[in-house]
Amino acid sequence: MSELGSSGLNRTDGGAPPKWRWAQLAIGVVCMAMIANLQYGWTLFVDPIHARHGWPRAEIQVAFTIFVLVETWLVPVEAWFVDRYGPRVVVMFGGVGIALAWVINAYANSIAMLYLGAVVGGVGAGAVYGTCVGNALKWFPDRRGLAAGCTAAGFGAGAAITVVPISKVIASSGYESAFFSFGIGQGLVVCLLALFLRAPGEMSPLAATNRRTPQSQIFATPRTAIRTPVFWLLYLAFVMVAAGGLMTAAQIGPIAKDFNIAGAPVDILGVELAALTFAISLDRIFDGFGRPFFGWLSDRIGREQTMFIAFMIGACALYALGAHGRDPLVFVLASALFFGVFGEIYSLFPATCSDTFGAKFAATNAGMLYTAKGTAAILVPLASVLATAYGWRAVFGVAIGLNIAAAMLVLFVVRPMRLYYIARTQPKPDPIGEGVTLGLQESM
Repeated sequence: MSELGSSGLNRTDGGAPPKWRWAQLAIGVVCMAMIANLQYGWTLFVDPIHARHGWPRAEIQVAFTIFVLVETWLVPVEAWFVDRYGPRVVVMFGGVGIALAWVINAYANSIAMLYLGAVVGGVGAGAVYGTCVGNALKWFPDRRGLAAGCTAAGFGAGAAITVVPISKVIASSGYESAFFSFGIGQGLVVCLLALFLRAPGEMSPLAATNRRTPQSQIFATPRTAIRTPVFWLLYLAFVMVAAGGLMTAAQIGPIAKDFNIAGAPVDILGVELAALTFAISLDRIFDGFGRPFFGWLSDRIGREQTMFIAFMIGACALYALGAHGRDPLVFVLASALFFGVFGEIYSLFPATCSDTFGAKFAATNAGMLYTAKGTAAILVPLASVLATAYGWRAVFGVAIGLNIAAAMLVLFVVRPMRLYYIARTQPKPDPIGEGVTLGLQESM
């Protein structure tokens, strides 16, 4: 059986006409927004949980790592079901999972129970995330950067509109009430929207390619994709950048408190909020805006060129945060800038993966690459250890180095290797004049 094929995408859920693709994109964005708090709202709960139970911060943050590990490393499995049976059932399953997870957290009276909630939440969030990103990549082969960026923006910015309400519920009714009420609400919305999700119908591998970015015209199976060096170089770059971003996302609350600025008032354009609340809100807004923007930019100037620009800006923002972050205004603005360029990894890497390995197995291949986020999450608890021993500047220094190294890697190593791979696997003219043949065939 061929590992690379030219047959169209399998029809799932009966297929759907192309005119529906913008509606499908919108549904995916909203579903992603509903799971955003499981990651980006977590920092609001760390100190209240610590105050209530006395569990060490490092042990509490292990729950965050477990969530990210489960969310990312199971995406290829969940995406396998999506590629074969369609998105609807998988997303509905995810909606049930995210609701149940926060209900468990609301009643957790032991660290083990908190970890159980992280496992359940990771399974549910991964089902929603992998499905929505994979579906967008399939519906928009001509605008993969933009489509993946818009979908990922839901995850990046979704927490922005609920940061203040969650903070208020935690302050007035306790973190348990916030977990319960927001968990149920988010789960119900996802389950309802799942009913309207559809997969695209038949799609030719030669159709709707974007000539501004190099795209493969073959369908590489997951087995083929993971055999290629370019996949693992992309994976390494993903890990390097994600590690710094996840450290910052998980620790932004403790960092603000250790800098003694968490409650300091910050006024920007007439809007005044506590520095930590302002930072988290702006982080989500900038993160959400950056994902589609950099996806759109990559459709025009290239994936790796866009990554290089974003990674270098991220390194500068991290330097400002570490060196001058004790100023509340600098803390808010530098963190917003960092997350504005960090979130693009969740749009550019899936788009690059589909450009390289084709659309038929887009959900599974992008899901395998997405596990790099889980690998990076292993480093999150180490940030607390490093900060205790050497201070937060050491943490920022490591993250800066990783960003710069990843920028060099993608532009000077990944790009030429990926161009070579795509050129080597392009369909070749049939010598007898009856169509095309594939440039690379492998047997199972």
